[in-house]
Amino acid sequence: MKIKGVNTYLVRPRWCMVEILTDDGISGWGEAVIEGKAATVAACVKEMEEYIIDKDPCKIEDIWNTLYRAAFYRGGPILMSAIAGIDQALWDIKGKALGVPVYELLGGKCREKIKVYSWIGGDRPSDVAAAAKAKKDEGFTAIKMNATEELQMVDTYDKIDAVLERVAEIRQTCGKYFGIAIDFHGRVHKPMAKVLAKKLEQFDPMFIEEPVLCENMEDFKEIAAACNIPIATGERLFSKYDFKRLLNAGGLDIIQPDLSHAGGITEVRKIAAMAEAYDVALAPHCPLGPVALSACLQVDAVSYNAFIQEQSIGIHYNVGKSVLDYVNNKKDFEFKNGFVDFPVKAGLGVDVNKALIEDENKTPHHWKNPVWRHADGSIAEW
Repeated sequence: MKIKGVNTYLVRPRWCMVEILTDDGISGWGEAVIEGKAATVAACVKEMEEYIIDKDPCKIEDIWNTLYRAAFYRGGPILMSAIAGIDQALWDIKGKALGVPVYELLGGKCREKIKVYSWIGGDRPSDVAAAAKAKKDEGFTAIKMNATEELQMVDTYDKIDAVLERVAEIRQTCGKYFGIAIDFHGRVHKPMAKVLAKKLEQFDPMFIEEPVLCENMEDFKEIAAACNIPIATGERLFSKYDFKRLLNAGGLDIIQPDLSHAGGITEVRKIAAMAEAYDVALAPHCPLGPVALSACLQVDAVSYNAFIQEQSIGIHYNVGKSVLDYVNNKKDFEFKNGFVDFPVKAGLGVDVNKALIEDENKTPHHWKNPVWRHADGSIAEW
């Protein structure tokens, strides 16, 4: 079997799908995207195509190393996201060729299902108590929300109090043991992150996410010392080498690599194993589409330290189209009592609605993240 072509498709709401074709008629699917730079990643995938044409798609490790190590400049969001989409598609092909789900090729399942959480509240969080209660009524046992709007490096306590009020409403509405993950989204800098983390302790959050950006990963220890809440981060890291530095810096409890950003299944499987050796949990980042989600589930199935999975059904970014619109086997992705079973079909387990993907690609999306400014006119972290 040989690779004969690579197609990319930009589809709503903000995703890039990758299709790899073979001379055996088996095709594989991946998602290669940096949100807001989808066209750039798609161009990078096409640049990489010449390195894999006429190669055996089952030699995944060799192809991965070719794309990564044969390039003088390596790493970063664009290159690693392009590799990620190709890698996912190769695993999809190999699983289909052998007639088994990808997790069977990674050692087999160590669990039968994985807990999932749902997003609430939007970019500027509001009405979170009612939204959390609605998710609880749907069977979810955990949600995630953005903590705050923009914060300057040192800001006023009314913004801190507003966060505390929102979280308090959720805790009161949904009960003591409902999981509340609070995403600082890199909007908070160290001076205010220490204050906010300490004050959130009273509500027993499941975790706080990106209390500061990984650019300042040396600060996680200081924030961890200021509170007794698990700290999660890693969605903006792109390789095992990035995570090596993060794990050595200390102070974190949960890593969140993105299967569409951090080199795909091949690389994140290694990252997960590295984290296990540090007694750090795994919760893959995935505000993306069905192929990315299924790739995450393959790694969740075989990683002892995986404990919960993000998914984007109902997330505020999904305008026009959502995750299951692109899936023909929707029942395989049903959530039951806050859990999802692992895919059963061969490969990644997604029966992709190719006709819809091709139709969407006729008018490619142009999603960009918003640009926020503080009251003084300076740029705010989004």
